[in-house]
Amino acid sequence: MDETAMIFEQIPLGPMNNFSYLIGDAATRQVGVVDPGWDARTLLGICEEKNYKIAAVLLTHGHYDHANALKELLKNTPVPVYLSKHEPAYYQPECDNIHFVEHNEKILIGSLEVQCLHTPGHTPGSQCFLAGNNLLTGDTLFIDGCGRCDLPGGDSEKMFHTLYNLILKLPESTVIYPGHDYGKTPQALLKDQKGSNPYLTCRSREEFIEHRMGITL
Repeated sequence: MDETAMIFEQIPLGPMNNFSYLIGDAATRQVGVVDPGWDARTLLGICEEKNYKIAAVLLTHGHYDHANALKELLKNTPVPVYLSKHEPAYYQPECDNIHFVEHNEKILIGSLEVQCLHTPGHTPGSQCFLAGNNLLTGDTLFIDGCGRCDLPGGDSEKMFHTLYNLILKLPESTVIYPGHDYGKTPQALLKDQKGSNPYLTCRSREEFIEHRMGITL
């Protein structure tokens, strides 16, 4: 899809500096809501104001701050909810509409194709969404940071593999859109993150784990 025909909105919400996103097809006005945390009314209000039709919800992972507005959102719009098949039961939201997706599975929102990339490390089923040249990274990768690996299901070795063997192999022109506003900018080119993000410049797996976990191997 021509990026000028894409709906793409980054929306700051909640007390933890979260970003939710609306992504979709400008021709049909269909959108997917990515990580509906904290404020369903705001998300619904934007959609009503701009005549967007919510067609899906996409979850990068199941942590509370990324999905706590899901129930209210679904009351108004009972649409499919896409979550990685690898996310454990204790991170799966309670709803009847969950569709479990595989690595590299593609979701169609209008004519916008969204690719699901399984990126474990923060949680077992963390995933990123690639829409055009935009990578929505949830808590896998932040601007000049990366997600924690010390919560239940976290795994620093898997995070290393995710960052170095998957994300760093994407085109340098990929734009990183994180799940939290923790950096100097709300988004950044992967090319620039390769030089400035300390979690993308480690010389070895051991160095990454030591840096991420604060331990010496």
